[in-house]
Amino acid sequence: MLFKDFYTLQSVDSTGEAAYTAKITLNARHEIFQGHFPGNPVTPGVCMMQIIKEITKQIINAPLQLQSASNVKFTAIINPVVNPDLTLEFEVNETEEGLIKVKNTTAYGETIALKLSCMFVKR
Repeated sequence: MLFKDFYTLQSVDSTGEAAYTAKITLNARHEIFQGHFPGNPVTPGVCMMQIIKEITKQIINAPLQLQSASNVKFTAIINPVVNPDLTLEFEVNETEEGLIKVKNTTAYGETIALKLSCMFVKR
C-alpha cells in the first residue's frame, strides 16, 4: 500500500468471468485529508487511481505499472467523513500483448463517483 492506513480493504470477490467487486473503507483521519481540504475533506483522484492499481495487483497477483488511462470521469466528490465505504466494480482482462486492461466503477451507495478505463504493464 503506497499510502499507509489510507484505506482498509474489506473484501475482494469474484463475481463472474473477469469481474470482481471490492469493498473498501477510507480513513477520514489520514493526513492526506488535512491538506485536501481542511474542514472539507475530498479524496484525491490520484489516490483513487492508486487504490484501483493496488486492488488490481491483488486480483492478478502481479506487480503493475500504469501504462495509460482513458475515460477517467470523476462524477461525484468522495468525502471520507460522509461516505467512507466504497464499492469498486472491476472488469480485468489480459490482452494478447500481455497488458492488463481494467474497467472500474467506484460508488458509494447508489452514487457513482468514478468511472475509469486503464491499461497496466506487468512488472
